Amino acid sequence: MEKKFAVLGVLVLLLATTAAFAGGVGTAFYPAGDYSIVILTNTVGTAVTGLHVEFDKEVTITNKIEIGGYLPATGKLTGTAFDFAGGSLVAAGGVELDWQPADAKPVLISWLSNGKPVGAPYFTSLDVFGMLLGKGIVAMREANPQQLQALFTKFFADNKDYFDQVSQSLGMPLQQSLMPIIMAAPAEGIANFFNTLVGMLGAKSLDDVLHGDVDFSALMPLLGQ
Repeated sequence: MEKKFAVLGVLVLLLATTAAFAGGVGTAFYPAGDYSIVILTNTVGTAVTGLHVEFDKEVTITNKIEIGGYLPATGKLTGTAFDFAGGSLVAAGGVELDWQPADAKPVLISWLSNGKPVGAPYFTSLDVFGMLLGKGIVAMREANPQQLQALFTKFFADNKDYFDQVSQSLGMPLQQSLMPIIMAAPAEGIANFFNTLVGMLGAKSLDDVLHGDVDFSALMPLLGQ
């Protein structure tokens, strides 16, 4: 398979250089001795009302600075998952987060609007990708099933040659076996099926999936649902 500071001035500079890009979460990471820093930019294109962050291990948030708004913490500042909400952040605004220990890594970052994810999230693992895909599929299936069908039609068309080979090895058309699950299963079931499928394709990392033989670009709009 193809394997294709936290100072205010720095934050303002990052916002100025990323404001032209739309989509979701802009990220810039900085090491800082015994803690780490990320500067997050709202590239959704509109104001947001919250921020959700998950880490791969327990951390303590030691500092938070907003430019263009205020997003207060909704709970304790030690844990693995955090929500900041109850205010707002303008389009192209930003948040600096500092945490300890320094070796902890965010695995999911997403902006929120009225408590729901908005824009493309930042994520770093196959498990999170599968979870986001499952939730996005269910959300679009409930809101606009015709659009969901159209996305998957394009997904299968984009990967026709490769999926024809997979279908031969499975002994059945992949689209025929996949779509009933997509149109009926809960988010957790879809995520589990996705993890099984990427395992069959030989993928062991998120990079293997996003830069491998299968083009997932048609399904990326689902991740912001």
